[in-house]
Amino acid sequence: MENPIIILGAQTVGTSALDAFLSNDLVVYCLLDDDTKLQNTELFDVPVMGSTDDKELLKLLGKKCEVFVATEDTASRRSLTNMLHEEYQAVPVNAIHQRASVSVHAWLGHGNLISANAVVVGTAKIGNGCLIGPNAVVDARADLGDYAQLGAGAILNADVTVGEQAFIGAGAIVVAGVKIGNKARVGAGSVVVADVPANQTVFGNPAQKV
Repeated sequence: MENPIIILGAQTVGTSALDAFLSNDLVVYCLLDDDTKLQNTELFDVPVMGSTDDKELLKLLGKKCEVFVATEDTASRRSLTNMLHEEYQAVPVNAIHQRASVSVHAWLGHGNLISANAVVVGTAKIGNGCLIGPNAVVDARADLGDYAQLGAGAILNADVTVGEQAFIGAGAIVVAGVKIGNKARVGAGSVVVADVPANQTVFGNPAQKV
């Protein structure tokens, strides 16, 4: 990646994304965040320069800068990604930590964060705008829908399907072949042995509806 990167979001996800880019010796031009307390500060010596709709900075996207969307809220990540596409014809790049293991035979969309020591196995599929935490595992033929999130140490076994905007908590295990519906939530440390319908929250071992 030749161009410097602008990161939209300077909080937890932004910090992880910045760490991922810097681990690959990539240049991050700045971060943008809507929290005025963060503006005009620095994160790892990289400046937080303004809000996420700063048109003077966003007009650099394309030939001069790449972009990554790192806001905490899923709806915000989606709306910012859509805005970038519609107004600037910009597609977010992937932030893959140097210590992550991503098979060349895996399929990745755009704007994904893959944190340190995460593993994405060959034939796995990652959609767009997904957040994959440290030490998480996406096994063979697992399919992670757009804007889904895997917490630290979560494991998706082979042939698992995770719907769009679903949340899998830290340390959760989803056994082979299970389907997690759109916007479903799996609590931290849960073991999911049966399909989870869309919008449902489950927790425990075995995971049960909350």
